Amino acid sequence: MSQLKIPAVYMRGGTSKGVFFLAEHLPADVEERERVLLRVTGSPDRYGKHIDGMGGATSSTSKVVIVSRSTRPDCDVDYLFGAVAIDRPVIDWSGNCGNLTCAVGPFAISQGLVSAPSDGLATVRIWQANIRKKIIAHVPMQDGAVQEEGCFTLDGVAFAGAEIRLEFIEPASDDGEAGGGGLFPTGRVIDTVDVPGVGAVEMTLINAGNPTIFMHAARLGLRGTELQGDVNADAELLKRAEAIRAHGAVAMGLVASAEQATAQRPHTPKLVFVAAPRAYAASDGKHIEASDIDLLARSFSMGLLHHAMPGTSAVAIAVAAAIPGTLVNQVAGAGAAGRVRFGHPSGVLSVGAEARQAQGEWVVTKAVMSRSARRLMEGAVFVPQR
Repeated sequence: MSQLKIPAVYMRGGTSKGVFFLAEHLPADVEERERVLLRVTGSPDRYGKHIDGMGGATSSTSKVVIVSRSTRPDCDVDYLFGAVAIDRPVIDWSGNCGNLTCAVGPFAISQGLVSAPSDGLATVRIWQANIRKKIIAHVPMQDGAVQEEGCFTLDGVAFAGAEIRLEFIEPASDDGEAGGGGLFPTGRVIDTVDVPGVGAVEMTLINAGNPTIFMHAARLGLRGTELQGDVNADAELLKRAEAIRAHGAVAMGLVASAEQATAQRPHTPKLVFVAAPRAYAASDGKHIEASDIDLLARSFSMGLLHHAMPGTSAVAIAVAAAIPGTLVNQVAGAGAAGRVRFGHPSGVLSVGAEARQAQGEWVVTKAVMSRSARRLMEGAVFVPQR
């Protein structure tokens, strides 16, 4: 039996990579689409290597993206993101990938879904279908094509590229459709959640970019300067972190039980631990001074410490920093509101958010950050039919 041949583009977006598809090239049946995308990635892989697929066997590289023309009058394209589990037949569609978001505009332009100027900036209005939010991408063009080379550097990516600026419009969940209901689903900026086997954990539970849980690094016995090698080999630490994440998901109203969060919703909410600034060496050896940053932040992604920072977690950090009383705001200080610089395992990232109070409630109008993107390969993927 011959394999299915499906047009696809392999792209880097920010500090992530994924396989991009036009929706029309995938099966219409959801179950069949799921089977195809798992097989494209090479999941589930009991060896954890993705040898027989396009996945990279990490949370940053085991991803799929589906793009189509939008039926919404205020958007150009619809974008659906799937986080593919490595060792289980699970694709989590519950949240967005902020890093791969920056590749959606270039992909849409190159696929002819969006018209663009020959030179200058193309504006691509993106409907993020997972979290039902609008994102605007400003994509540089040169000689009629997306400009991919440039001098913009991003810690966590080895080579420079062209800057793509993203505006996340009203990134806070306000209707519960992204899960949890409202910017602060409990109605409080700080909660204390009892986690079996861990104890009482102070958290900020927030819906911004993706549902996110913030906690102090010290509560996990950490300093906030850790790299992947300091965390991901510690099975007991990872178990405690997942227990905290799962019970935080219950407190946010995202799932009925902690067991459901672990089994069915590994992508969101993200768990981020923060600490006051201090000097450390990033994963490439670069020295980061405490004066370079407003706070330290590390994120777990699909059960392991992320090598840099998920883009949506960066959005959540910016939003939380702008709102008095959150754990992030307490650590970063009032001066970080509007624009915050944080240290992550690969270096430093700056991200901004606009927040204001209206009738006693916090309203987030937008969050802004820059990334780069590049096509790595385009052609077709081959998928065994069974």
